[in-house]
Amino acid sequence: MDGVESGGPHGRVNESVRGRPAPALRPYVAWYSGYRQRGLAPARHRGLPSPYLTLIFTLDEPLTVAAHPDARQPAQAYDALVGGLHTTPALITHAGAQSGVQLALGPLGARALLGLPAGELSGLDLPADAVLGRFADEVCDRLRSAGDWRGRFAALDAALLARLRPDRAASEPVARAWRALLRGGGAVPVDALAAEAGWSGRHLADRFREEIGLTPKAAARVVRFDRARRLLAAGATAYPGTDGLPGGEAGAAGTGSVRGRGDGLGLAALAVGCGYFDQAHLAREFRALAGCPPSRWLAEEFRNVQVTEVLGAQGWEEQGPDEWSAAPDHDPEEVWSP
Repeated sequence: MDGVESGGPHGRVNESVRGRPAPALRPYVAWYSGYRQRGLAPARHRGLPSPYLTLIFTLDEPLTVAAHPDARQPAQAYDALVGGLHTTPALITHAGAQSGVQLALGPLGARALLGLPAGELSGLDLPADAVLGRFADEVCDRLRSAGDWRGRFAALDAALLARLRPDRAASEPVARAWRALLRGGGAVPVDALAAEAGWSGRHLADRFREEIGLTPKAAARVVRFDRARRLLAAGATAYPGTDGLPGGEAGAAGTGSVRGRGDGLGLAALAVGCGYFDQAHLAREFRALAGCPPSRWLAEEFRNVQVTEVLGAQGWEEQGPDEWSAAPDHDPEEVWSP
């Protein structure tokens, strides 16, 4: 378990801790992320598309989702939330306090831990008890009873291990196609995935969407975007500017001066390295999937605890695409630095 726990004057609390699940859970859950904040200014967080389902158990106050990926869903507060893969952002708000534990659950783990394919959750946010029944309340109770983050993660391990059903698995052709997309950073042609599965492109798309929640083409788009925004965040932390980017808004939008981890990586080079045609293509995709340009996202998110999800994926930032899948779903390194 790694992370930061800090307090401050006037009751201010800002804790963020990451831990790895028990070994038997790691093929399904990449990490746990615990957070607790008090005494901060009200804020908004964008829940961006990623290769992980949303699974959050709160501690002290409900999670407020002001806007869902499916715009038809009304704003709602949750004690625990389960959500599927999506291609538009959610908007999460808090009034100065928030706390909970989020799990990075890969879609191939949905059957084994949730009891249903990830495709049934596509684009949705649901109260966790609608999917998990009483188990959701039991997990929340165990987490709230634990005295520290280590105890909370241990309680989560015990609860999930008791629920785990490894015999409930996705079809192997779909699982192979998903892992290939992750290894290739979203750059594997759909025709190649279909040929590997021995299926037509249409049959693969149908089976993939039923199991994962997105078509192979949409999933590739999300995987590529997720890698790009993590690299952007890494560059922002290495070279902070007025809005988290070197040179501020004009530098990010006009000159592409974002750099990552001291390697001089510009935004244009980052775009090409992540599989985009050019910087303009990356900018269009960011607006479509995040609902805002990259500089605005960085300026907003680095005031929020959830940005540690970005900072934690050092394995993706430092390795090539062929090294991203240490487990059936990619398993980023657990060590991170704020």
